[in-house]
Amino acid sequence: MLCYAEPRAMKMLRFRSPSVSSLAQEVQCTVRLLDDSEISCSIQRDTKGQFLLDHVCNHYSLLEKDYFGIRYVDPEKQRHWLDPSKPVVKQMKCQQPYTMCFRVKFYPQEPIKIKEELTRYLLYLQLKRDVYHGRLLCPFTDAAYLGACIVQAELGDYDPEEHPADYISDFKLFPKQSLKLDSKIMEIHQNELRGQCPALAELSLLQRAHTLDTYGVDPHPCKDFTGSTAFLGFTARGFVVFQGNKRIHLLKWADVSKFKFEGKTFYVIGVQREKKLVLTFHTSTPASCKHLWKCAVENQAFYKCAKSSQIKTVSSSSIIFKGSRFRYSGRVAKEVIEASSKIQRDPPVVHRSAVQMVQNDHNIMEPDQENHVQERREDEAVNRMKADEERREIHVDHEDEACAALTISDTAYSPCASVVPTPVEESQGGLNLLFQSPARLLKELHADPEMQLELQAERERELTREAFRQSLCSPSSGRQQMQACLLSAARLVVMATGLLVILLPLLLVLLESDLDISFLHDIRQTPEFEQFHYEYYCPLRRWFLCKLELMTEQLWGD
Repeated sequence: MLCYAEPRAMKMLRFRSPSVSSLAQEVQCTVRLLDDSEISCSIQRDTKGQFLLDHVCNHYSLLEKDYFGIRYVDPEKQRHWLDPSKPVVKQMKCQQPYTMCFRVKFYPQEPIKIKEELTRYLLYLQLKRDVYHGRLLCPFTDAAYLGACIVQAELGDYDPEEHPADYISDFKLFPKQSLKLDSKIMEIHQNELRGQCPALAELSLLQRAHTLDTYGVDPHPCKDFTGSTAFLGFTARGFVVFQGNKRIHLLKWADVSKFKFEGKTFYVIGVQREKKLVLTFHTSTPASCKHLWKCAVENQAFYKCAKSSQIKTVSSSSIIFKGSRFRYSGRVAKEVIEASSKIQRDPPVVHRSAVQMVQNDHNIMEPDQENHVQERREDEAVNRMKADEERREIHVDHEDEACAALTISDTAYSPCASVVPTPVEESQGGLNLLFQSPARLLKELHADPEMQLELQAERERELTREAFRQSLCSPSSGRQQMQACLLSAARLVVMATGLLVILLPLLLVLLESDLDISFLHDIRQTPEFEQFHYEYYCPLRRWFLCKLELMTEQLWGD
């Protein structure tokens, strides 16, 4: 049975590491869950982030855990995702005890494909937070439907004898909640959603939310080319940019080539209408720019790659031995869906808040009758959701072909200040290229010398690669390729011989000479050198002298 922690309740767990030196050094960690309850644990200094993530997932009895991650904030108010492959202590820059948050990291493209109700419930809690903090911005009708789903899931069916006229006022659902919105929420709750159990109401919210343009967007503030604030985000469909109350553009993952960053500048290199685009944005700090780049790399790998074996290590710069290197180490979306379909266990019991149990107390019927009614309602809801999804896909295809700005809400997209990665300084300027119409964007690109140089460099690299591919396919170039290989091998031999000529005399001086120079003496006293001298060099020297003596005797004997 699954038991959720009560708010502020603490559960203690200690992760033991095989390192003897670290057993005496324990670190206290507190992880805040999606329902604002907390669990606490003690870890070793070399415990990696994956252990902490597994601990939280085990607390929930969660199997579909690839969608989730642990987030923390450094002393400069910059948010980070905890890297599962690195020790927790080396990532945290704040003082102990550490405080982190368990959140959804990758939003499922199709929530209906989630296997277990528990996973859908956790995604519901995350979307409920997104609605409250202004991240999931949507038109009025969609906002009313989402609010009604939340009320239905947590309050149950409307009962005029039990619920007062202003019962919606007890729910704080949106950053700005008007009387008109409350009235529409009550209308949908009392009529359209009546009879839905909490699980079905949550699924209704997921199905409506995932059709919105801000679904899954973790907003990253930056500056556009006019100096105005814009928000960058990554969804299951691709890279998006929001400004005001519009989604300026969507660049699908298939059209994104790579992401780069240098200092405070973030680059998006992609293709739109068969033309290469190099898009530039500026963040407020280098740390926020690097976080933006890492999020871009992870989302691109998760949603674009078909297998985790296709994921490659990427560099933040095209120059060799310069910039940051990073590789997403988890499973990709297709693998997660495939693994979910293979789950074979009795689903864990989902313990919701107390208000969500009210509906069960008012809707008591025979078990067989209840199961039959519930199955019929769920089948009808699923069929209706699939039909809505098909209509949504048709709408999306026409929308992408139009390539026009899309209005996402009546109000501007302005997430709560507590959820943006780093506040953007209004005084900070700089040229930024935002997704615009192709003609305007190409005009701005050609007007910027830096962008022109970048495009020219990309063209030259493409021409070089194409010429190399053609030379490999040409039969007449076989002799030239052989000569080039022989020349490279000759250079390698010359370099190895040169290193041997330089290092061999130094090694002989160390092993055979009696020079008492300080640095030579220090080298001779090291354990590694003594082991090499007595275990390898001395036996080899005796063997060589023995062979030399035998050869000398044979020569003298002849």
